[in-house]
Amino acid sequence: MNLYFRDNFFNSGITEILDEQEENVGHLDLKSPFGSAIEVYGQNGQLLCKGSFPIFSSKWEVTGANGGQLGVLRSRVAFFTKKFTYETERRGNYEIISPVFSKEYEISDESGAHVARFEQVNGRFSSGAFLLNNQCEYLDTYELVAVIMGMHAIQKRQNTGVNNAIY
Repeated sequence: MNLYFRDNFFNSGITEILDEQEENVGHLDLKSPFGSAIEVYGQNGQLLCKGSFPIFSSKWEVTGANGGQLGVLRSRVAFFTKKFTYETERRGNYEIISPVFSKEYEISDESGAHVARFEQVNGRFSSGAFLLNNQCEYLDTYELVAVIMGMHAIQKRQNTGVNNAIY
């Protein structure tokens, strides 16, 4: 299933999660303009997972609706690529990779098999909008929405840090 979702300019408020027919299949609650915490809700309005940075951490934690940890997303140093690792307990570790100037990302499992892909999209959506195609049997699509929003938050933090270092 393909899902479309997006960030808001001020990182706060509710944004829809849409399917290929542009039907609402859930929503994101971007909790605060001063932080990056999110909550992901399903089609019936039920809370499915959350994502946030722990205090003084550059890691993005994804938790279930009950607060139990689903996984941790980290940025990895790589030349000529954007690279992230999503580590889960008992469901494996996943690598998220994109060429440095590309807006397309591949998610691979530990064996190197591609299990999902996503891309930043233009058009009706803002620049922080994504199209996700999940083929992974171990990662829920809505969990991947939280992971991708975390990757986006990490990149925004990194870009802000670079911009602040320049001035």
